[in-house]
Amino acid sequence: MANYQINSFEWDESNNKKNYQKHGITHNQAEETFLDENLQIIDDIEHSQQEKRFVAIGKNFEKNIMFVIFTIRNNKIRIISARIANKKERMAYEQT
Repeated sequence: MANYQINSFEWDESNNKKNYQKHGITHNQAEETFLDENLQIIDDIEHSQQEKRFVAIGKNFEKNIMFVIFTIRNNKIRIISARIANKKERMAYEQT
């Protein structure tokens, strides 16, 4: 991931509601993930056709390991989707 000057988060409100209904994760829980000192960020090559996307795996304040898909627009992290990481993703996070 290249260096970016990030100054805030951005959510599409409709997408935020859909994400909460599907995964039960609030935007605050997703944003907290980015404060994890062991945060892992990976290029999401599979879903980067129209714009560069990334996957962040880290713990939120409740110590849940989160899987967050995001892009960067206008120096803001725009969260696309957030959920609790699955077993394989948790194991990968814990091995670092």
